[in-house]
Amino acid sequence: MAERSTAAVDVADNSGDEPLTAKADQSTADGVAQKRERDTESEEAQGSGGTERPGKASPPELHSGHKLARRYRLEECVTRLDGFSSWRAVDEKLRRAVGVHLLPADHSRARSVLAAARSSALLGDPRFVQVLDAVEENDLVYVVHEWLPDATELTTLLASGPLEVHDAYQMVSQVSQAMAAAHREGLAHLRLTPGAVLRTSSGQWRIRGLAVNAALRGISSDTPQRTDTEAIGALLYAALTQRWPYDNDAYGLSGLPKGVGLIAPDQVRAGVHRGLSELTMRALANDGATASRHETPCTTPEELVRAISEMPRIRPPEPAFTAPPEYQRTSYQQGTYGRQAPRPGATQPVPTPPSPLQSRTGKVLKWAVSALLIAALGLGSWQLADALMDQGKSEDTNQTQPTDGDDKSSDKAKPVEPITIKGAQEYYPDGKAQHPNDVGLTYDGDSSTYWRTYSFNGGPVLAPYKQGVGIVYDLGSTQSLSAASIGLNYTGDHTTVSLYAASSLSSSAPLSSMDEIATATTSGQDLKIAADKAVETRYVLVWITAAPYSGKDEYSGAGYKQAITDVKFTG
Repeated sequence: MAERSTAAVDVADNSGDEPLTAKADQSTADGVAQKRERDTESEEAQGSGGTERPGKASPPELHSGHKLARRYRLEECVTRLDGFSSWRAVDEKLRRAVGVHLLPADHSRARSVLAAARSSALLGDPRFVQVLDAVEENDLVYVVHEWLPDATELTTLLASGPLEVHDAYQMVSQVSQAMAAAHREGLAHLRLTPGAVLRTSSGQWRIRGLAVNAALRGISSDTPQRTDTEAIGALLYAALTQRWPYDNDAYGLSGLPKGVGLIAPDQVRAGVHRGLSELTMRALANDGATASRHETPCTTPEELVRAISEMPRIRPPEPAFTAPPEYQRTSYQQGTYGRQAPRPGATQPVPTPPSPLQSRTGKVLKWAVSALLIAALGLGSWQLADALMDQGKSEDTNQTQPTDGDDKSSDKAKPVEPITIKGAQEYYPDGKAQHPNDVGLTYDGDSSTYWRTYSFNGGPVLAPYKQGVGIVYDLGSTQSLSAASIGLNYTGDHTTVSLYAASSLSSSAPLSSMDEIATATTSGQDLKIAADKAVETRYVLVWITAAPYSGKDEYSGAGYKQAITDVKFTG
């Protein structure tokens, strides 16, 4: 049966020591387009001891365009399996993509799916794909979760080859820490496969399927911590070798040769990091497999985290730098062109070079410089005399002629007029607001107050993780706008701000519907933006597309971020 899933959650056992295990099929999706794969029994090779209970209810017959709670519009069915279906949908209230799992309310697993979703939502750990809603309504049970359009699952990354050592180290570190935190709260994953681990565009690793994936498939385990730890070891094995650590093929990876047992990664592929290879074997030590060098096996994610912390830290590779070729002097440049080569062993006299200005070229250069100086002095004297004469004539004219009040030469330049801001609203077309209640602090006349963004891991340019952040200002009526002065809170490399003429005070109008006025970049706290020519508009968008890195402060953590203290427009 073909399967492609947007599963984002797993079910949790209330005991905390007995969550669910994963031996069903690979789940896909949460914002990443996936190829369809056959259902496989590959995860049974992990020795999880899980059991799966098939549901008796039929999946609800829904179609694209159907709305749930007058809010979630179904777009595409990506999985239909064993009584439930998974969809890519749109949250019309917040205008963002989401994932939805659906199953009949009388399904044998409906209650456990709801419980799993609510338990996972309470965790609130950003390292997991978040559950946004869990509802029973109109004979349906549905779970709404995040959709990550910028993330790539590990299955796709491994299709082109093993991960770099540093990437594999980051993956196992972040996944182990996340799962240790989940188990401390009594939650297990139990379907931790290459399809359940995602890398975002900022380099962070996120896990989907905490609790609901196992609940949807009726999976359970008597040793949930052991199951998740072994699954992490299998992920690291695949990341280092591009092979699945069992004798069956799974997730687009070839398995190990049948009958040879579990082989250490550094014996499967040359150049594998020895420390990570040993860590993999310690996590996979189960059902007859032994840890490398007889190290103590890791049976819980917490033990795996401690083992990683005891390893020497693996640093990212240095950027490649190719040295330019060494400069080679030719015989012509050395002054020996056309001369007879000296006899071996003969001592050659070293001629004393003439003084630079005593040679023929030096004399010519001296005369040329002298001529240029004389010409420059003559030209300067002539221009000075001409200017003095013109000034004298002008003074005489002013003394003898009355001033004409209508003379065009007396016109004054049009003064710059400040434009009063009448209102503002935060602009977030992707549905993810920053601090919309603080926009008024940007034009309250107090430089000590400000509106700020969240801290981002990638920068200074915020794309592709975030196209930008900003505020739309209402000038009260159509005004002739020519410049803006923006006060910033954080300095550093670098802040880029653009001005757009908008048609309304909307927080979600497409940026493509607006006209760009001007763009400027700064590393300081004062940014001036001037238009080539004045623009007639009532609404102005201040759009930040790059922000500097700043450390942790009273209100936010370290990262790429910016805050606006003052905004002033002039006509």
